[in-house]
Amino acid sequence: MGTVTAPWKQLLLNALESNSHLKHSSFFQLATVGSNGRPSNRTVVFRGFQGNSDKFQINADNRSHKIEELEHCPFAEICWYFTDSWEQFRISGRIDVIDGSNSDPQKLQQREKSWFASSIKSRLQYLGPNPGLPSISEHLNEETFLDPSTGPVATFCLLVLDPDQVDYLNLKKNQRLKFRSTLGLNGVKSWTSEMIDP
Repeated sequence: MGTVTAPWKQLLLNALESNSHLKHSSFFQLATVGSNGRPSNRTVVFRGFQGNSDKFQINADNRSHKIEELEHCPFAEICWYFTDSWEQFRISGRIDVIDGSNSDPQKLQQREKSWFASSIKSRLQYLGPNPGLPSISEHLNEETFLDPSTGPVATFCLLVLDPDQVDYLNLKKNQRLKFRSTLGLNGVKSWTSEMIDP
């Protein structure tokens, strides 16, 4: 499936560049819907775009609640606010969960690439206790070793958000744009934009 360059992507790249001196500019909020129908939100790290596409990459532990929520409902929304430039991006779309059981070799290669792009400290988190469960004191002092050349562990998965709608707000300019995508018969995604009241 092809894609036409998303017109909002340059706005986001500019915001990332102008806020790059702020460590927190690489974090955004990811909201999912739980099996009980309630919203669930957490802060995650932006791991880049998938290749030259407009798809967002996020690393995750397959034991976390968000994976169960995405299996129930694969739609999610990112909310990303840049404090220096006063810009907000709300990006919604469908998330593909890529774990070790995926049958697509290209997706498994993307998962492995994301694994090796992460720091050793980040990779070690996937060997720890189950996230969200009560802490057991004996886990606190355990030393965990990970061979840096070893591929992804079973608990590591790559989330890929394929956006279909972007709501952009620039508070300094008092400007708001809404971008929507459609998929043509030829399989190419195209985007439309509309200026709306902030």
